[in-house]
Amino acid sequence: MNITDKTTKIKNKAKELGFNNCGISKLDKINNSQLENYNNWISNGFNSEMKFLENNIDKRFDVNLLTENAKSIISLSYSYYPKLIHENPNGYIISKYAYGEDYHTILKKKLYEFFNFINEEIESVEGRVFVDSAPVLEKYWAVESGLGWQGKNSLLISKENGSFNFLSEIIIDLELNYDKPISDYCGTCTKCIDACPTNALAKPYVLDASKCISYLTIEHKGNFDENLNLDFKNRIFGCDICQDVCPWNIDLKATTEELFAPKFNISKLNKVDWENLGKSDFNAFFKKSTIKRLKYENLQRNIKYVSKTKKADK
Repeated sequence: MNITDKTTKIKNKAKELGFNNCGISKLDKINNSQLENYNNWISNGFNSEMKFLENNIDKRFDVNLLTENAKSIISLSYSYYPKLIHENPNGYIISKYAYGEDYHTILKKKLYEFFNFINEEIESVEGRVFVDSAPVLEKYWAVESGLGWQGKNSLLISKENGSFNFLSEIIIDLELNYDKPISDYCGTCTKCIDACPTNALAKPYVLDASKCISYLTIEHKGNFDENLNLDFKNRIFGCDICQDVCPWNIDLKATTEELFAPKFNISKLNKVDWENLGKSDFNAFFKKSTIKRLKYENLQRNIKYVSKTKKADK
């Protein structure tokens, strides 16, 4: 089997597994300008309390330190855009990516099946699979392999599939045909920057996590600073505002993955329902959800903050 046939089989398998896009890059050491940009982002404190992003920088910029003899990185995107937007005007809002079961589990299962397919149907290979795990610059490699471009909201955007996509990777010691990056199609548009209620987009393409609703409602540990005065716009887990206003997210096709759909109608919950949600109901409702990782106490923290700031506005 020649390289072109191997590449074609891999891309066909990606479609079969439900991935909406698959691109392949040659594994080279990432250039110094990217390293400089990353270090500047860290030195500005834009990673906030996510100190893990300061670790293993050598591995982030030289993937061969993670996987010896690797030659190719297969970048994949999987849509999570829902068939129905679950937002109650009298309730609180959670990010669309958290509607259903935890994407880490779902996608990792697909990646292992994909990896086994390569070994059994193409060639015996060594490698690893990644879903938001290990120090892999997944957005960089997705851009390098032509899956899309990095938008001004800092997210990967695809002309065909917008930005409501999970990214994952397979790194293997197999030479393949390689894709090329595409152009940046944000143009002069600044809708994402203009719409962010907390000014988390410090400038085009640069996110200040310390002001980001997604970071604050998910990654932030402990109580909020008593001087925090940001409008979360009723969001208690994540935020989609910069994506909702993006022109490339108009008329998207909904995901075909049924496990990304909620187990119950979230939009039925009003604010009082959320505020009175007990720990047992939390555990039952979000048993396999990403929200479960947040823990009940932190969800209540978010709800109390949002309800307090709304009352203060009146």
